[in-house]
Amino acid sequence: MSPKNQDTDKMNKLIAQARHEQEQRDKSYRGQALKIFPPICSHCGREFSGKRLKELTVHHKDNNHENNPPDGSNWELLCLYCHDNEHTRLLKSHGYVGQQTGDDRQSRSTYKPFENLKALLGDEEPKDED
Repeated sequence: MSPKNQDTDKMNKLIAQARHEQEQRDKSYRGQALKIFPPICSHCGREFSGKRLKELTVHHKDNNHENNPPDGSNWELLCLYCHDNEHTRLLKSHGYVGQQTGDDRQSRSTYKPFENLKALLGDEEPKDED
């Protein structure tokens, strides 16, 4: 086989592989969402095209990744930043991130800014501190 035929065979295999990968991407819910919706983040409104299109993600509105209706009613396109923010807000609302609530919570601060407020306003004598 001549070197020219080998190059042609390699190129044909590469093209076939690229087409197969594109078909697989189109079958994914991200590929479907990109066909249904304009390439704009639903929260911040930024537009994406070309290489930056990879920064646009699909968010499942009900947070169930198994719920992928073909009409896209459970999807919205979000940029990486808005998608991260959306999931962080969800975690905070469920109490997984941040400070705990309830009686078992202890105050970490000993400073009491209004402790002598009445004395400062002249209503009573200031307390002597040890």
